[in-house]
Amino acid sequence: MSVTDFLKRLLIGRKLASTQLGETLLPKRIALPVFASDALSSVAYAPDEILLTLSLAGMAGFAFSWQIAIVVAVVMLLVVMSYRQTVHAYPSGGGDYEVATVNLGANAGLVVASALLVDYVLTVAVSVSSGIQNAKAMLPFLAGNEGMWAGAVILLLMAMNLRGVKESGSFFAIPTYGFMIAVIGMVIWGFFRIFGLGEQLLAPTADLEVVGSPAYDPFVGMAMIALLARAFSSGSAALTGVEAISNGVPSFREPKSKNAATTLALLGLVAISMFGGIIALSHLTQLKLIDPDGQSHFTQNGVPIEVPHETVIGQMARMVFSDFPVGFYFVITATMVILFLAANTAFNGFPVLGSILARDGFLPRMLHTRGDRLAYSNGILVLALAALGLVLVFNANVTALIQLYVVGVFVSFTISQFGMTKHWTRHLKSEKDPKLRAHMIRSRVINTIGMTGTAVVLVIVLASKFIYGAYWAVLAMAVLFVLMRSIRRHYQKVSDEVAIGPSDARMLPSRVRAVVLVQEVNKPTVRAVNFARATRPSSLEAVTVAFDDAHTKEVVASWDEQGLELPLKVISSPYREITGPFLNYVRGIRSDNPRDVVCVYIPEFVVGHWWEQLLHNQTTLIVRTRLNFMQGVMVTSVPFQLASSKYAFDRAERNSAAAWRRPGSGQVRVGGYDEPRAKE
Repeated sequence: MSVTDFLKRLLIGRKLASTQLGETLLPKRIALPVFASDALSSVAYAPDEILLTLSLAGMAGFAFSWQIAIVVAVVMLLVVMSYRQTVHAYPSGGGDYEVATVNLGANAGLVVASALLVDYVLTVAVSVSSGIQNAKAMLPFLAGNEGMWAGAVILLLMAMNLRGVKESGSFFAIPTYGFMIAVIGMVIWGFFRIFGLGEQLLAPTADLEVVGSPAYDPFVGMAMIALLARAFSSGSAALTGVEAISNGVPSFREPKSKNAATTLALLGLVAISMFGGIIALSHLTQLKLIDPDGQSHFTQNGVPIEVPHETVIGQMARMVFSDFPVGFYFVITATMVILFLAANTAFNGFPVLGSILARDGFLPRMLHTRGDRLAYSNGILVLALAALGLVLVFNANVTALIQLYVVGVFVSFTISQFGMTKHWTRHLKSEKDPKLRAHMIRSRVINTIGMTGTAVVLVIVLASKFIYGAYWAVLAMAVLFVLMRSIRRHYQKVSDEVAIGPSDARMLPSRVRAVVLVQEVNKPTVRAVNFARATRPSSLEAVTVAFDDAHTKEVVASWDEQGLELPLKVISSPYREITGPFLNYVRGIRSDNPRDVVCVYIPEFVVGHWWEQLLHNQTTLIVRTRLNFMQGVMVTSVPFQLASSKYAFDRAERNSAAAWRRPGSGQVRVGGYDEPRAKE
């Protein structure tokens, strides 16, 4: 095994055969942390964004936190109920993209796909950035280099996901359940201290006053409506990640749709409970936040003061577990980890969606293939690089990134639910069974209500966030839409161009004119000449380029000495180059007959080390590449194995033997190196 192979196996583990795909399917207990960690973790930053926005209205704004939380919870309930219909109707894993494409057309499907791809990238960037912000409560040294630390976390998550869905899911399950226990336990204990023990539980910021932005003073009329809408749109980040389960249905164990729907219901129940509990407890304990950009600030006895920024969960854990430091550190640690792992939802959703789009010809086909661990590794790499770029550009600033967030997911929510209403309407036209019709009518009602709710939220999000950065997300979606249409047109054009016509399969070349490129008179050249003779072409020529007089005389003398019974043609090269004169010669012997073929034989060294490749075959590589662009010319590379090539051969043999020993590998050993390989 080479060093590269060793490092790759160490990073992502042993290869898995295609027949082992069933081993990677997920039970519900693992699927919940894999696909729901994003939605569950949003309770760690969605309350922050609500309170940060309300702080712009000063003390009056915080009174509306619980009403906004109720509306967000209702919308989440509608979305969860709607997607339960989707996973039953479309279990193939296409999710919103498939629903929109089947029911509304290809363009609608591409709009949804563009929105989801952008949202997945933002999910990784926002989740990891929020994790870094929470981690600063325990690790102050992170301050100032948030972007670099966030980038390191993204690379770590990428490496974990390259090992495969099941392995990463098993690894992430414990922290996800730990976060659920930490938050629910904190909320229950906080309520118990208030209502059960009768304590007056107050947040660290309870005795501080908040002065808002002059733009929202007085907090009435349109100013109030605009700010509440903006706070609601920021809090709607709690809904992100719900759609990932509908995209990941193929990853569930049988019965796939039932297990996916059950996991979705559990996700909704837990996420709504955690989100509502945090907002309710923050309202009861008079917890406050201020906008870090300085549009709102704390005062005490009328005097502005500086207070270190601490998240909602950070303040709440410090307050609830004031006499139990272990509880505080457990909550903060669990929150930090879940925010990092929330990106795992996107690492599962983005590659699957990318694979489906690649299958349909809208993205490069390399995204459709599975890697060594049966994960869509190319999609994982693309997602990681895109998210890495975002956190570095924004230095992991959650408040800046959150403005780009949510738009994409509500675009997909709305279009998908509209597609589902059309789906049920279409099936109702042909369905006669009263029981099935009643089920379809009920499902259509659910999807119609869901569509209405998400459409309203989408309008609010666009209206309230557009000027604050959401236009960048909309622009990214538009660019992706145009790019995917262009890729599709390219693939279609290529497909039409290479389609076999009625006479193509029977058309044989009328003449084959063979040319052997001679640079030295040695064993590789002799092998190329002999192989060219064995193919019995219509004509055969050996050609060398006279780029150096002394070298050319030596080549001609050696050629005559060997007695190869084939004339050697010398091409003049006044400017001492090989490629140009040889290409011109080949172009010159091409006839106007489209059925004539020129076959060029090029001797090539086979070496065993990468660095040797830099010392050999450079001219032949350039010539071969240029010839590939000439109509009616075929290029045949005739390999000659140098002594060092045995090392590469031995490595290949060991890898092949290891693959054969691996159960279910299904690999076939390729033959020896001595046969020439033709490249057309």
